Amino acid sequence: MDAVRIIAASRRGLAEASTVQEVVVEAWQAQALAEAVGSHLAIFGPYEVRSRARGLGDAGGRFSGGLLCPVARAGGLRAAQLTEVKDVRAALTGLRGLLREVCEVLVGIVCTADEEGMYWTCVEVMDSADESRDRIAGILEKLEVRDRDLA
Repeated sequence: MDAVRIIAASRRGLAEASTVQEVVVEAWQAQALAEAVGSHLAIFGPYEVRSRARGLGDAGGRFSGGLLCPVARAGGLRAAQLTEVKDVRAALTGLRGLLREVCEVLVGIVCTADEEGMYWTCVEVMDSADESRDRIAGILEKLEVRDRDLA
């Protein structure tokens, strides 16, 4: 399945999450998707972005808290369905937006968290998502430079 479709499904999943645990699962889904997209682009993406894409794959895989979260929704891990990235720029822009939305929702949870473990889980996800967003920005910048050089 194309990355843009999976990102759209993840955005719907995040919007429909009604409990803290569901939000954390959706955050894990988003990070797993960042890892999958980064790994895919490191192999199949434009030559100029492959090393940065490898960094995105590494950053996406750093959220170890996801290992504690069962994938409760039908379909399992969405990132496992990734088979292609048809439009690299659209996929990266959408993924960056998804990660921003994850952070915004998690900020609300952190502000009201009454359990220390959940607080730190959310902080860890936010740190990891921010790193992934930084990596995506670097890849998009590299694509812009490449496109300018080609023109």
